[in-house]
Amino acid sequence: MGKRLIIAISGATGAAYGIRLLEELKRQPGVETHLVVSRPGMLNIASELNLSREAVHELADEVHDVRNIGASIASGSFQTDGMIIAPCSVKTLACVATGVADNLIARAADVVLKERRRLLMLVRETPLNLVHLRNMVTVTEMGGIIFPPVPALYMEPATIADIVDQTVGRMLELFDLDPGELVQPWQGLIRDRSGQ
Repeated sequence: MGKRLIIAISGATGAAYGIRLLEELKRQPGVETHLVVSRPGMLNIASELNLSREAVHELADEVHDVRNIGASIASGSFQTDGMIIAPCSVKTLACVATGVADNLIARAADVVLKERRRLLMLVRETPLNLVHLRNMVTVTEMGGIIFPPVPALYMEPATIADIVDQTVGRMLELFDLDPGELVQPWQGLIRDRSGQ
C-alpha cells in the first residue's frame, strides 16, 4: 500500500518549500499527492520562483480548487495519510486553530485533525505575537505538528537550496518517507571547542 498525502501551499513566503516537497514526493514510489494552493500562495510561487500555475499543477497527482469545499479531501471518508501545509501563513494557522474552515486548505486540515491523522504546518512568520503563539499551542494540543523551517546551520549549507532540501527531507521523515540525500543524520560534534 502506498501513501496519499494532501499538500497545501498558502500565502506565506517560502513557496520553495512546497514546490520542492512536491518534486521529492513525485520521486517516491506509491505516493499519491493532492494539491491545494491558495490565491496568495500562487502569487508567491509566481513572484519567488517564476513558475506558472500549469507547471505547479504538473507536480501533483490531483489538484483541487481552494474554493471547492465539496472536494474529496474535504471529507473524512476520503482516506489519506495526512497533510502538509508548506509554507503555512499565520492566517491559515489561525483558521485551523479556530476551526474556521473558510476554504479547502482549512477544511482539509480540520478533517485531518478530526480523523486523528498527521498534520504538519510549516509556519512562516517572525517575530511571533501572542496570538500566533497561542494558535500554535492550540494546533499542537489538537495533534498537529508546528514545523517552522529553521535552517540546520550545523550542516554548513552552502546554498539556499541546501537549506530548503534539509527541511524537506525532515518533513519526509515525519511521514516515514525516504529523504534520500536531503538529510544527513547528525553524527555528533566533529570539532572541539578550540576549532580543532
